[in-house]
Amino acid sequence: MTDHLRFPIGQYEAPAKPDVEMIAAWIDEIAQLPQLVRAAVQGACETQLDTPYRPGGWTVRQVVHHMADSHMNSFIRFKLALTEEVPVIRPYREERWAELPDTRQAPVALSLALLDALHERWVLLLRGLSDEELAREFRHPDSGIIRLDQNIGLYAWHGRHHLAHIRLITG
Repeated sequence: MTDHLRFPIGQYEAPAKPDVEMIAAWIDEIAQLPQLVRAAVQGACETQLDTPYRPGGWTVRQVVHHMADSHMNSFIRFKLALTEEVPVIRPYREERWAELPDTRQAPVALSLALLDALHERWVLLLRGLSDEELAREFRHPDSGIIRLDQNIGLYAWHGRHHLAHIRLITG
C-alpha cells in the first residue's frame, strides 16, 4: 500500500502552540465538513459506496460512518475535558466499529444527518471557548495528554483526511 492512498493529504503534525487564527480556521473547517462530505458522496452509486479507497481499506460507506462515530467520540471528549480535571477518556476500537452491521450496511444518509447536527453543536461549543478552556486537557490511555486547542487541529485534519479518501472513489 502506498502512503498516498493511506494518507492522501499527509499525516497530521500538531503545532506546539496553535494561534488564534489557526484555531479559527480549523473550526471553520469542522463547520464546513458535513456539507463537503455530502457533496462528495452525492450521486455515488451503491457500488462506489461499497468500494474500498485502498486495498485492505474501508469502503466509502464505512468511512462516512466512521467519521460520525469518531467525531461523536471527540465531541464527548471535549465536554469531558471542559467539565472534569484532565479526565482519562475511553478509547474505542475503530477498526472493529467499522465492521459492525450499521457501519457496513446503513445508508450514508444516516451519518450525513448525524454529522450535520453534531458539527452544528460542536462548532457552537468550540466558538464559545475561552483561551483558558482551549488549554484544557484530557488523557488518552495510549497517546497521553492532549490539549483541546491541538485536538481541534487534529479533527480538522481528520475530516480533510477522510474526505480525501472518499474523493479517491467518487471523484
